[in-house]
Amino acid sequence: MKPMIWHPEEKDQKVNEYIDKTNRAPYFGIMFAIVGVFSIFTVAVLLGTF
Repeated sequence: MKPMIWHPEEKDQKVNEYIDKTNRAPYFGIMFAIVGVFSIFTVAVLLGTF
């Protein structure tokens, strides 16, 4: 059985740098979807009133 002590490896620093550089959440896509749903709902309401 291996000891339960963790020692940093060479690749850990590269992995951490990559994770820090990448955008984890698609904020632009989320906002685009919210604006799109709101616009479609607004158009549907305006067309429904006339």
